[in-house]
Amino acid sequence: MPYPYAESIRRAAALLLFVLPLAQAAKPAGDGLDDPNAIRVLLAPSLETTLSSEMNGTVTDLHASLGKPIAKNAVIAQMNCAEVQARASVAKAELNMANQNLAAKRSLRELKAAGDIEVAMASTDVEKAKGALSLAKAQLGYCQVIAPFSGRIAKVYVKPYQTVSAGTPIVDLVSDGALKVRLNVPSALLVRLRSGSRLDITIHETGKTYPAHVSAVNARVDAVAQTVELEAQLDGAPPDLVAGMSGVARIPANP
Repeated sequence: MPYPYAESIRRAAALLLFVLPLAQAAKPAGDGLDDPNAIRVLLAPSLETTLSSEMNGTVTDLHASLGKPIAKNAVIAQMNCAEVQARASVAKAELNMANQNLAAKRSLRELKAAGDIEVAMASTDVEKAKGALSLAKAQLGYCQVIAPFSGRIAKVYVKPYQTVSAGTPIVDLVSDGALKVRLNVPSALLVRLRSGSRLDITIHETGKTYPAHVSAVNARVDAVAQTVELEAQLDGAPPDLVAGMSGVARIPANP
């Protein structure tokens, strides 16, 4: 007795056998991007940092926007520093007074009207006033957020006229220099890879392959994952690559 669904099953199987080769033919030629065993890579800037406020205050000027180029030592943010400037003025006045008092004590000592202890105390007051003025000048340096290197703004955390506390992130800054390639490879490949070894890097976003070479090898293997972290440098500075892109790495036959 024939099963009622046997004919339907045979038709479905025949259709599957017909469609599967078409689907495989339609799939793009493998470039390794979808290979689960491929060595994944990430492009990172050579320098990157989060610049934060060093004082409590209000952001009066903000010279930052997403992607904006920033020169080294450029002012990214300016804080309201009226209070700090006032303390610096007070410290300067106190130093002037301490110097005058010391000069007077020395004159009195020459007249036998003041002792060595009084002169020493006046000299100590001068040193304390100098320290207070130096502290005030250092705090004045906190009024500006300065770019430590040239690059571009990757993220802006604050807005003009926003009140922030010390340690509040202001911007993320990434350098404009050559990009680094970060990757973790199986530790078994260490026999083939060393500083200077060649790699071929295929990037997802561009679909292109770029030559690179290993620039650093971690001194320790991850005992759990049995992998080791590497850094590589691209040969040249391709203009179509930016930090954050990802892809896969291949090891040439003779790296």
